[in-house]
Amino acid sequence: MPGHFALILHAHLPFVRHPEHEHFLEEEWLFEAITETYIPLLRMMQRLVDDSVPFKLTMSITPTLCAMLQDGLLCERYVRHLELLIDLAARERKRNRKHPQLCELAEFYIGLFSETRRHFVDEWKCDLLSVFRELQRTGVLEIIASGATHGLLPILQQQSPRAARAQVLIGRDVYVELFGGEAAGFWLPECGYASGLESMLQEANLRWFVVDAHGLLFGTPRPCRSTYAPCYTPAGPAAFARDPGASRQVWSAHEGYPGDPAYREFYRDIGFDLPMEHLGSIARGTRKFSGVKYHRITGRSDEKQLYDRTAAEHSAAQHAIHFLQTCREQIREIAEVGFDPIIVAPFDAELFGHWWFEGPMFLEEFIRHVANQKNFRLLLL
Repeated sequence: MPGHFALILHAHLPFVRHPEHEHFLEEEWLFEAITETYIPLLRMMQRLVDDSVPFKLTMSITPTLCAMLQDGLLCERYVRHLELLIDLAARERKRNRKHPQLCELAEFYIGLFSETRRHFVDEWKCDLLSVFRELQRTGVLEIIASGATHGLLPILQQQSPRAARAQVLIGRDVYVELFGGEAAGFWLPECGYASGLESMLQEANLRWFVVDAHGLLFGTPRPCRSTYAPCYTPAGPAAFARDPGASRQVWSAHEGYPGDPAYREFYRDIGFDLPMEHLGSIARGTRKFSGVKYHRITGRSDEKQLYDRTAAEHSAAQHAIHFLQTCREQIREIAEVGFDPIIVAPFDAELFGHWWFEGPMFLEEFIRHVANQKNFRLLLL
């Protein structure tokens, strides 16, 4: 029997915009996510389309994130942020000119930040949502809706059913305005579900949503096919459950792939290592992440070693193959019971690139390998 795998990425950031200040620290959450997650994911999908690799991917882009991605002031500040990063990397190249490996890493960051600016400014005209729309138009990407401000719906429903209903309906309306047509799916913030929410989703003409595995396994009645098939609510919308195994393998820094010693260390950043006067305008007098990181995870007890991009790429490729093999074996075991399973793997989009720097490489390798399989395919729910 063929196996089906649904890959869902949830892109969300809280709304932060402060025009009354020349610089506001929390706006850099958005800048980091654009540089390390959203643009790498868009470039990944564009490469797959250009290479005629068949794939299906689902993403939610929350209304608060959409609002920031469309904001002219934040876009101007993001371009300035990129220019400061390019300047910092260039000064790092000069500082490390007598250290070949560090100099090579500085060159890598100059190329990364320069390419990011070229795509964002020159190619996409500072409009990332238009790139997402184009990918949705081609059929490889499905964008789904989410709550208006990412409020936790079970709590809102208990305190104010009207507020919970507004989160769903406004989220639906924002989606229609930005992406045209109606969304089929809805990302419940934090995958939080409570009985009664399905009626609000049905009112918004939404057909499916995702819950954590225990939300389905301990529901009433118990699902006859565990987490490997949708369960339909009395009001109509279907609930799909997160697969615990696939999520743990990819998400966990201790049990899963992101903790591999070859991958880039997130917390070791020159923003905390170098003198403030060298960091210059990117720091603005505050110790913080700059985005320039020279070390790999190495090991818990070892002194951090320098990052080797080639070794990290090799690990990402090997982990992609292992993940496919694991999913295929899981599907084979389930199929012996006698039905065609669906593995649903939802993740925060920011895991890929921001927290796990090599995550987009892993995803691209995984998708390319899936394209060569005869009895394993990616699907949209």
